[in-house]
Amino acid sequence: MSSDAWKTDRVRSAIDGTNPTILARLSAGFAAIGDVQFLPGYCVLLTDRPGVERLSDLERFARLSFLDDMDLLGEAIERVCSKADPSFRRVNLEILGNTHGFLHAHAWPRYEWEPDEVRHLPVWLYPSENWSKPEFSLSAQHDQLRRALAETIADLDALRKLS
Repeated sequence: MSSDAWKTDRVRSAIDGTNPTILARLSAGFAAIGDVQFLPGYCVLLTDRPGVERLSDLERFARLSFLDDMDLLGEAIERVCSKADPSFRRVNLEILGNTHGFLHAHAWPRYEWEPDEVRHLPVWLYPSENWSKPEFSLSAQHDQLRRALAETIADLDALRKLS
C-alpha cells in the first residue's frame, strides 16, 4: 500500500491495520488522530463496519456503543488537552458525514487562543487552507500528543470495561 493509499478507505485500512492515524480499537470503532492539527488534539472516531454510512444504519445496541465510544474519545481529548494547554475550553463532538460516505464522528478541542472571528463558531468556518497547510499536517511533531491520547483512551476504556 502506498504511503497515502489508506486514505481511500479509512475504515478498511483501520480494520487491516494499515491506517497510521489509529490510536485505539474501541467497542464500535477506531479512535484516530486527525490528519490536520490546527486545533491540537483533533480526533475522529471511525466506524468498524464497512458500508455503514450513517448512525441510523446501525442497530440500536451498535448505535449506543458508537456514541459511547464518541463520549470516551471526547473525554480523553479533554483530559489530554486541558493538561497540555491552560487555554483549552471544551471539546465539540459532531457527526456530519456530508463529505465522506462512512460513519465517523469528529472530536474538536477548542481553545481561548483561537482567532476571535472563529472561536465561537463551528470549526468548518475556519479558512479552508487550514486543512492543507503543511505546518498543520499530522507529523512527528505530534508524536507526544499521539502517545498521550492513546494512553488516555486506553486508560478510560479499561475503566469503562471494569464498570
